[in-house]
Formats: sequence, C-alpha cells, structure tokens
Amino acid sequence: MPELPEVEVSRMGISPHVAGQTVSRITIRNPKLRWPIPEAITAIEGQVITQVTRRAKYLLLHTAVGTAIVHLGMSGSLRVLPAATPPDKHDHVDLVLASGEMLRYNDPRRFGAWLWADLNELHQVLTKLGPEPLEAEFDADYLFEKAQGRRTVVKQFIMDNHIVVGVGNIYANEALFSAKISPQRPASKLTKAEVTKLVAEIKSVLAFAIEQGGTTLKDFKNADGKPGYFAQELQVYGKGGQACPRCDAPLNQIKIGQRATFYCSECQL
Repeated sequence: MPELPEVEVSRMGISPHVAGQTVSRITIRNPKLRWPIPEAITAIEGQVITQVTRRAKYLLLHTAVGTAIVHLGMSGSLRVLPAATPPDKHDHVDLVLASGEMLRYNDPRRFGAWLWADLNELHQVLTKLGPEPLEAEFDADYLFEKAQGRRTVVKQFIMDNHIVVGVGNIYANEALFSAKISPQRPASKLTKAEVTKLVAEIKSVLAFAIEQGGTTLKDFKNADGKPGYFAQELQVYGKGGQACPRCDAPLNQIKIGQRATFYCSECQL
C-alpha cells in the first residue's frame, strides 16, 4: 500500500505536468471505487488546476471552484500520458488537460477514491486528521501530551491518523527501531526523552524516504506511476529472523493490530 512518502513522490511527479493546466474534461469509466465518484466532480471541467498539494495520503487538485481529492488506496497509481492514449484494464479515471496530456488513474483493486469538495468546504475525510509528521506542529511536546493515559502500544499509537498522519506500517517499524523503542511499549510509559527521540526518527525516516523517491523519480510521463518504496534502505521491515543490523541478535516478527511488526528485543526496550 502506498504510504506517505510514496504519495508525496506521486505529488512531486505529477505536479509539473498538472499545475497551471486547464481541465478539458474528466472521463470516468468506473465510478465504483472505495466510495462512488460523485457527479459533482464534473465541476472541475473548464477549470485551471492552481496547485497540487497533499494532506495525509490524499492528493488535492485545487481549482477556483473546488478541490478534487484523490486517494491511491492499496493499488492505485497516477500517470501523465498523451490524451489520446487508449485505456487499459483498470484505468478508471482520466483528467484530460488542454495541454494535450492527461492524468490517468489506474486501480486494479478499486480501494482508492476520487472525491470532490466545493470551494471553502472541508471534505469529511479530512476533518479529523492529526498534524503532518514533517510539520513543526508535530513535535515532542505535542506527542508526549497525546500519549498521557494511553494504554495503546506505541506502534499503534503513532499509526493512528488522529494522532499524526502518514506514519504507516513500514515507517513505524523503521522509526521505532531507529529510536530503540519496543513497538509493544504502552505509549503512556514513554519518557519525554524517548518521545523526543521517536519524533526525530519519524521525521528523519519519512524525509529520507521522500528524498530517495524524489531522487529516483525520472518522469511520470514514462514511469509506471508507482514510485518504489525505499526497500533497499529498510533496516528491519520484512526481515524477521535475520540478524539485527545493530547487535546481530535475530529480529522478531509478530503482529500488532493485524499488521506485521519487526523489532529487536535486545536493542529496542
């Protein structure tokens, strides 16, 4: 599933081709995604996309009359192609631009979404989100305060989008390892010093993943629309039973909240 760094790299990839362009038409081949695509989204036709931003894992295509909200779900991807390119299977939405290009959305599993919010309206999917992890608002004071009285284990705590957005499973594993904190610790039991370290590592891991994706991103005209995870840089995720890169003890693999969890019982306390 695309996580925050992959979505941010998608934004970086499509923005130069989409921002400032007029939408000639929107073609919807299959409106039945995670939620039905609303008919109101046709208001984007004839409008200039003023900018492309990201909130959590949502991409926002802003216009003077409202905003198209795109979520990649588990298998969605975006590509910039010539407007006349014939559709393939699972190509559900085309945003055709006056430039002669189009933004094409492909989603085999259809767990993604295309939504619409009128101007000055905040769509309900964005209303209860926590702060962005790379923004100044997400700091040790904030996270420590939120952790007080929480019996939830720290891995689930930092993956809660009401607490902070975009810390998905891969990067939660990696940040906790770098911070030397067991994923099974109750959030309320973390010291202020541990929280300070964890916040720093969350920011570092996500920023590095975005940097890696941005460096390897060539051109969304020719790419497959699926920026890769920075798998070559992972320290623990997917490496259960292998030697810990810090102390050589075998890495543990368990499930927390039905999600695969990897950690070192010797280094992460």
